[in-house]
Amino acid sequence: MNNPLFYTSLSILLLILFTVSLTYGAVPIPIDQTIDILLGKETDREAWRSIILQARLPQAVTALFAGASLAVSGLLLQTLFRNPLAGPSILGISDGANLGVAIVMLYLGGSLRQLTGQAVSNYMAVILAAFAGACLILGIIIYFSSKVKNNAMLLIIGIMVGYLASSVISILNYYAAADKVRTFVLWGLGNFSGVSAAQLPYFILFSLAGLLFAALLIKPLNALLLGELYAANLGIRIKRTRAFILVCTGLLTAITTAFCGPVSFIGLAVPHIARLMSGSSNHKVLVPVTMLTGSCIALLCNILMIVPGTNLILPLNAVTPFLGAPVIIYVIVNRKNIRHFE
Repeated sequence: MNNPLFYTSLSILLLILFTVSLTYGAVPIPIDQTIDILLGKETDREAWRSIILQARLPQAVTALFAGASLAVSGLLLQTLFRNPLAGPSILGISDGANLGVAIVMLYLGGSLRQLTGQAVSNYMAVILAAFAGACLILGIIIYFSSKVKNNAMLLIIGIMVGYLASSVISILNYYAAADKVRTFVLWGLGNFSGVSAAQLPYFILFSLAGLLFAALLIKPLNALLLGELYAANLGIRIKRTRAFILVCTGLLTAITTAFCGPVSFIGLAVPHIARLMSGSSNHKVLVPVTMLTGSCIALLCNILMIVPGTNLILPLNAVTPFLGAPVIIYVIVNRKNIRHFE
């Protein structure tokens, strides 16, 4: 499918959700004032400028890129493993990020001073720990990918590595103080508001690099749909392609988890939504549609986190299952929608 109207409609929906994310909240801000603030014009209330520029804009942009990154990661893994239930967390990469944060929060008291001897802010320590933990697990998976030829076996190894990381986290939780455990649990609920305006350019830069890398994998992804043997006959180097896909998904997941915490269901459900909407398994269509849909879903979750008429904000991972779980149930019940995995 290559319908310009479809892409235009999806882009307009993305723009609407992005605008709502800026105007809707505990403090409602008129859309005309929001536009004036974004254009640098004077506004009646200076507090609104701070809310938009320091809080809501970074949060909305973070949701936009995090949603696209997780969704594309899920698409790549589902194609690689030919498994409709594959997602960014299935290889243990998210568990590796959780382990890194658990070590810092529960064992090192939220600081890296004991390891580096340098003063590092608690927030930056968490980001570095999450990224290091995710990259460690990614390195282990890539190592095994060179030893194991069967994708199903590699998938099982990834799941087992994730279980091992979760086991260590459980031990750390058991012996940690209650206040540290609570802090770690809150981080594990996910959050798009943790990226400040100063840190946002770095998050955007790394996310764009990963998304561009994913776009370069479209041709080998289409070949893998036909089976590894057929792809090899087309000149696709299976081992190298598998390593590239793992690196791409690993880095996208690591960056997103480091800045936003582990975000559930977006990477698992959005590729299926993209397939249902586009009616295509061609990655030339699926990759851009998945990026746009992932951003839309993440922005929608960001909006739904705010309880109407109150100052209450729900945890991100309490909202994502309401959108993701029905999609997965539908896909499983209607197996005709996943025939390209069989």
